[in-house]
Amino acid sequence: MAHEILVDLFKNRPSLAAEILVEVLDLSLPAYTEARIASADLTEIQPAEYRADVVVVLLDRDVPVRVLIVEVQLAVDSKKRFSWPAYVTVSRAVHGCPAALLVVAPDPVVAGWCAEPIETGIPGFVLRPPVLRRTAVPVVTDPGEAARRPELGVLSALAHGESEQGATIAAAVLPAIRGLDDDRLILYYDLVYNSLNEAARRALETMMKGYEYQSDFAKKYVAQGRAEGLAEGLTKGRTEGRTEGRTEGRTEGRTEGRTEGRTEEAARAVLTVLRARGLAVSDAVRERILSQKDPERLERWLEKAAVAASVAAVLDEPN
Repeated sequence: MAHEILVDLFKNRPSLAAEILVEVLDLSLPAYTEARIASADLTEIQPAEYRADVVVVLLDRDVPVRVLIVEVQLAVDSKKRFSWPAYVTVSRAVHGCPAALLVVAPDPVVAGWCAEPIETGIPGFVLRPPVLRRTAVPVVTDPGEAARRPELGVLSALAHGESEQGATIAAAVLPAIRGLDDDRLILYYDLVYNSLNEAARRALETMMKGYEYQSDFAKKYVAQGRAEGLAEGLTKGRTEGRTEGRTEGRTEGRTEGRTEGRTEEAARAVLTVLRARGLAVSDAVRERILSQKDPERLERWLEKAAVAASVAAVLDEPN
């Protein structure tokens, strides 16, 4: 996960930090009617400069009731042990209300370091930063939830896109973001799709087969991708055709290797779809799918996996 991408998710949805603190990390916050992005510059008049990643002010009828400082931390940085307490105290003074800190740390080692208590030297003033770890990010598979909070859906894809649930998350998030403005639509689509591994991408394509994009922009975006893919394929095909005679021996070996790679990829895509749909896969069935080398049969299994009521129905076996 890139630093600026995570920062932008919290900026694009000011209430996201409050929602995570309450729903994921079980912290209590006062009632509020609005979440508003504030200046991230927490510099005082003196020379020291403090700039947080995101600062959100929760307001109740235009009265600040809590300041939330969001820090994205991708590596251990000993200086943050001194700046984080300053962020809290300075923002409390600037906005005239209590302040809280949320640290987003996808790496488990960094997350452990971030969660360590920070002794300030003042009796009773020990800062214990709440940390959002990758494993704690909610798994968003409900399209309604993804539509209501698209930034949380994208964050879920970034955290769990390479897991067994990656395709299911993407299938919920991608249709939900179609109503966003063009800039966010492009960014979020790319983030979600690129967060998936190859098996999850194939599973997603099967699960969304026949899906009709609603917005003119989405239709144009998909059509552009298809046109670029076709042009690239034609160019590559012509180039390979010209050199076929000179490279026949090497090509045969490479083709065989690519074929084996594609069949293994297709087999894992079948397993991913089955798991995403909650269909139990026994060790014997898993081995049978992974050992299948016929690309056409794997393609049929993949299509059936998206709609079949049982694993037996996918493999053409009697119930």
